[in-house]
Amino acid sequence: MTPNTSAPAAPAAPTGAPSRARGPVAVTLAALAAAVVLPWLLPEQGYLLRILCLITLFAALAQAWNIAAGLSGLTSLGHAGFFGAGAYTSTLLLIHLGVTPWLGLIAAAAVGAVLAALLSWPTMRLRGHYFALATLAFGEVMRVIANSWKDLTGGPVGVSVPFSQPSLSAMQFQSLRPTFYLLLVALIVTCVVFERIRRGALGLRLRALKNHPDAAASLGVDTARAKFVVAVVSGALTAMLGVLYAQFMFFFDPDTVFSVAGISVRIALIAIIGGIGTMAGPIIGALLIIPIEELTNTLFSAKAAGLSQLVFGAALIVVVLLQPRGLMSLLPARLGGAR
Repeated sequence: MTPNTSAPAAPAAPTGAPSRARGPVAVTLAALAAAVVLPWLLPEQGYLLRILCLITLFAALAQAWNIAAGLSGLTSLGHAGFFGAGAYTSTLLLIHLGVTPWLGLIAAAAVGAVLAALLSWPTMRLRGHYFALATLAFGEVMRVIANSWKDLTGGPVGVSVPFSQPSLSAMQFQSLRPTFYLLLVALIVTCVVFERIRRGALGLRLRALKNHPDAAASLGVDTARAKFVVAVVSGALTAMLGVLYAQFMFFFDPDTVFSVAGISVRIALIAIIGGIGTMAGPIIGALLIIPIEELTNTLFSAKAAGLSQLVFGAALIVVVLLQPRGLMSLLPARLGGAR
């Protein structure tokens, strides 16, 4: 008999793989297209467009926080320290030296990275609530310094961004639409950084560190270095977003940009409620939390002192009780790639 010399057939690829891969990509492209078109459906100086800018800003902030907390478990309550430092760095350089905010972004990133390194180096061995308390103290120290150093920061009076001729170089515009697109680009950049880290070798180390820290250390994973890197990246991105906030609001004070409740806790809640450790989680969380907060302020703030905060807090409690794993858990399984 003639031997069969034909090569064995290659194993067939799973038929469901392409459709599973296309699902998250299609959703991402549709969301991006909607984000690009939506500002043109709203008044260029209207309240709704301003809310859309806030949603985009806080989604980016939560994503920057998610890089450290979501991937490595570093639950920080001091990101307001980086945020405020970035806002003050760019604005003071503009006021005293005439430095454009675009260069202020670079300076703010350097300041945020240095502050994150100084904070992380002595606290890397801390875990859980001990690390959270250390970062909380950092944010409060930054607020006290900004309030006390009146010659530099203006103290409690705050600081105003100087008005100039509307232009891209000055990062000042006649309409809110260009500001929104700047914030949208910042959100995309933070999401790309998050995904690059998550999918890379550093992401593997961080997942091992987050799930089994002792086992990861015993297998030779440099846990301190891995946490240090993501903390520095997260601090730099948060400081850069502080620059965009300053150019968006034109005025801020220490109690606003260094606020624990207004910045640190809010961005943590956005990421946790949306789905911590996922790329889309902070975006979904911001789409829910910022509108609810604005709605409760509009409906209840004039009726009784503290009523709007009470209603807002109750709404968050209901969401957490109904979906303790975050709103990302509601997505269909075929969109699991977005998780």
